[in-house]
Amino acid sequence: MNSRRYNEQEEVMDWDIPEGDVGERIDKWLTDALEEESVSRTAVQEWVKRGLVQVNGAAVKPNYKLAASDRVELQLPEPEAAEIQPEAIPLDIVYEDSDVIVVNKPRGMVVHPAPGHLTGTLVNALMHHCSDLSGINGLLRPGIVHRIDKDTTGLLMAAKNDMAHHSLAEQLKEHSVTRQYVALVHGDLPHDNGTINAPIGRDPQDRKMFTVTNRGAKEAVTHFAVLERLTGYTLVELQLETGRTHQIRVHMKYIGHPLAGDPVYGRSKTVALDGQALHAGVLGFTHPRSGERMEFRADMPQDMKHVLESLRKS
Repeated sequence: MNSRRYNEQEEVMDWDIPEGDVGERIDKWLTDALEEESVSRTAVQEWVKRGLVQVNGAAVKPNYKLAASDRVELQLPEPEAAEIQPEAIPLDIVYEDSDVIVVNKPRGMVVHPAPGHLTGTLVNALMHHCSDLSGINGLLRPGIVHRIDKDTTGLLMAAKNDMAHHSLAEQLKEHSVTRQYVALVHGDLPHDNGTINAPIGRDPQDRKMFTVTNRGAKEAVTHFAVLERLTGYTLVELQLETGRTHQIRVHMKYIGHPLAGDPVYGRSKTVALDGQALHAGVLGFTHPRSGERMEFRADMPQDMKHVLESLRKS
């Protein structure tokens, strides 16, 4: 069970540790607990060292092992000034106001700076376009509430202030954000629609990848519906109920229909795409300030359209 308290000065989050999590390191556990808010483990470790994380009312070290009935409390730090470099990168802006910005991300763009991708990211572009972004995620991820993979195209929302960030992150946690994708997958799906309910965790054989597993995994639910059947492929619509890393890619591989063009989870013989054929076409959420339900749509990119046109002619 977790709760959060917020006022203009600070936000405090707290959790009662479930029995199944006993023995896990506090820094790892808290990073996982904040997954939907895209907080890095490095940031969590720094918070623990600064005493912003307490267990049963006392400060702990990052390697503290959780015990039964522990109560974890986190006081989110004041936003830090972002030091990343703004870059004049064109953005396809679908919607923008003083609280939220929704963009249609192109293929090949990384969402936020990370080792190996310190420039050219969506955050660099947002920093140039917006004078105000939420600072909850610190230096490298201002405004970022959720992510899509580098080679996945489509809609992404970012928060311009902490109030909006809190609201959008909570909606993600409650599964009330609409995230609908269209994907081209290998093979002919045997059912017109269905649900994949299979937990996802790190692949023990390759820690950079994810897989369906019961070890250290989290619940993951993906709904799918067939849009079109093509020779050797199926065009599907997918809706996320949860938002695990690489969820759609892992789930479609799990049921034997990996995404076309996926260089990590896919097949070697596939379509001529520079990355997986996956597009976040619909994004819906409740506006943090007005309470209005909003929904946005973005057409699939030209490279996916060309692949589909080619398959239809074959």
